[in-house]
Amino acid sequence: MKLVTAIIQPSKLSDVKQALFDACLGKMTVYNVSGSSQLTHYPDIHRANDYEPNLIGKVKIELAVNDDSVRQVIDIIKKYARNENISGGKILVLDIEQCVRIRTGEEGPAAI
Repeated sequence: MKLVTAIIQPSKLSDVKQALFDACLGKMTVYNVSGSSQLTHYPDIHRANDYEPNLIGKVKIELAVNDDSVRQVIDIIKKYARNENISGGKILVLDIEQCVRIRTGEEGPAAI
């Protein structure tokens, strides 16, 4: 079992979400987050003054999936979240030690 976490541009959420639902992989949690990337200087003009925001608004998606679905989830996110701009996002894959479905008491891969 794996936890796939993706940090993507908010404008890409709708496409990624729809593609995951179409693949029957739509059980996800979505957060609005802010962060900084490797490029930390984003000059802008705000009311005629230089303005440097420290953080950029992003969306974080988390999906708990069984091992056989990880590659498919990664491929979908890469395809639909991709953009040519800097700060396009990241995908992280972490091991899940245990999963328990509260309603039924199921444990392990069946609980996902």
